[in-house]
Amino acid sequence: MLSASTMNLALKALIGALMVLLIGVLSRTRNYYIAGLLPLFPTFALMAHYIVGSERGVADLKATIVFGVWAMAPYLAYLISLYWLVDRLPLVPALLVALIVWCGVAAAAVLLWQRH
Repeated sequence: MLSASTMNLALKALIGALMVLLIGVLSRTRNYYIAGLLPLFPTFALMAHYIVGSERGVADLKATIVFGVWAMAPYLAYLISLYWLVDRLPLVPALLVALIVWCGVAAAAVLLWQRH
């Protein structure tokens, strides 16, 4: 019999796989742009907030929520850079450079948060 932690991990993997499948299906429809909304569905945020809230308490949950607001900056930087790059580079290099931008802004957000 599987342990509770193994079942929990399997459920998270299943949810992630379903999201990827749904993104793939939606990208082939007339409303393909909705595929860009799905990564923003708070699937993993719900899990993180539940885990932090149940294991660490309300104060740490609130800090996690505030940091989540900071965490929007890397995604916004990724989207803006990718929008600009897709006219200038082939798709895969544009995605890679936008990912590097995301990493840089995410690292800056973490460093700034740790100083606060």
